[in-house]
Amino acid sequence: MRIYLDHNATTPLRPEVADATARALRETWGNPSSVHAEGTAAREAVEDARAQVAALVGAEPGQVIFTGGATEANNALLSGVRRRLVTSTAEHPSVRACVEALRASGVAVETVAVDSDGRLDLAALEAAVSHDTELVSLIWANNETGVIQPLEEIARRVAGRAPIHVDATQALGKIAVQGPWDFLSASAHKLNGPKGIGCLVARREAPVLLRGGGQERGLRGGTENVPGIVGFGVACELARKELTERTARYAALRDRLWARLQGIPGARRNGDHASVLPNTLSVEIPGAEGDSLVQALDLEGVAISAGAACHAGAVSASHVLLAMGRTPEQALGSLRFSVGYGNDEAQIDEAAQRLQAVLERSG
Repeated sequence: MRIYLDHNATTPLRPEVADATARALRETWGNPSSVHAEGTAAREAVEDARAQVAALVGAEPGQVIFTGGATEANNALLSGVRRRLVTSTAEHPSVRACVEALRASGVAVETVAVDSDGRLDLAALEAAVSHDTELVSLIWANNETGVIQPLEEIARRVAGRAPIHVDATQALGKIAVQGPWDFLSASAHKLNGPKGIGCLVARREAPVLLRGGGQERGLRGGTENVPGIVGFGVACELARKELTERTARYAALRDRLWARLQGIPGARRNGDHASVLPNTLSVEIPGAEGDSLVQALDLEGVAISAGAACHAGAVSASHVLLAMGRTPEQALGSLRFSVGYGNDEAQIDEAAQRLQAVLERSG
C-alpha cells in the first residue's frame, strides 16, 4: 500500500473534478471568444467557474483573472513594481526569483525577517512600509512549514499605505481566505484541481498579465483553458462546501501523525504550532539526512518531502528554515508531511511505523 503524504506539492484530482474536466473536453470545446453556440457554451462554462472561484475567495467574479497558475500570477503582478516592494524572507521561489530580478533592475526591496517560529516581524513590517511602497507581497501560509501569517494584523499595520498581495496557494481550500487583501494568487492543483490553471484575484486595478486577443478583460490574452478552468471551479466549489469538515479532518490526521513521531529522539516541530495549516507538519529529526529519508521512505511506499517540492533534486538547505534560524544541518534534517484527500488514520499509523523502521535500520 502506497501512502501519499505530500499534498503541499500537489494533490490528487477529485473524481468530481476529473468528471467535470472530461465533460468539458468532450462537450465544451468551443472558443469562448466566438459568438456562435459552441463559443457561447464555452463562455458560460468559464463564467460559471469564475463565480465558483470568487465565492471561495470572497471576491466578485469580475475580479478573478484566470492564469496558468500561481507562479504566473506572482510574476505578472510583481513585474509591475517600479519603485519599492516589501516582502519577507520566507517567500515561495516564484516570488523570491521575482524579487531578485526587481533588485537587479533597480527597484528598492525591503525584506522583512521571520522569527524562529516562522512568524513575520510585524513591527519591522510596519516600519518598512513607506509612502512610496507600491506593493506588500507576502506568502499567507508557508508551503514548507505551514505557518499562517496574521493577515488581519498585517492589514491593520499597513493601514492602507500600500496594497497587499498574498500568495494563497497553500491556504486555498484549507483555511478561510476572505481576508483584507488586495491581490490573491493561487493554483488549482493544490486543492484537488487540475495542473496548469490558477488565478490572480484583483480587488483593485491589475497590470496586464499577457497581451493578446483581449481575453480575461484584456488582462490575460490567449484562448482560455476551458477544461482546466471548469475543473478549478469545481475544486473551489467542493472546498467551499467542505471547508469546515475538511479543516477538522486534516488537523486530526496531522496531530495523530505528530503524536506518533514524538517518540523519535530529539524530534521537534518547525513553525508556530498555534498558527499553522491544518494539514502540514514539518519535523526536524536530529542527525538525519532529509533527502536520504525521503528516498528510503519512497522505497517503503510513503511519499513525503524534505522541503519545497520545487527544490526537488537539489540538496540544499531550505531558505525558509534558515530564515527561522535553523542551522544548515537542522534544515537538511527536516521532513515535511502534508495530509489531504484520500488519507485516513490507518495510513497515518502505517507511515509512522515505516519511518521508525527506516530510522532504526539507518542507526
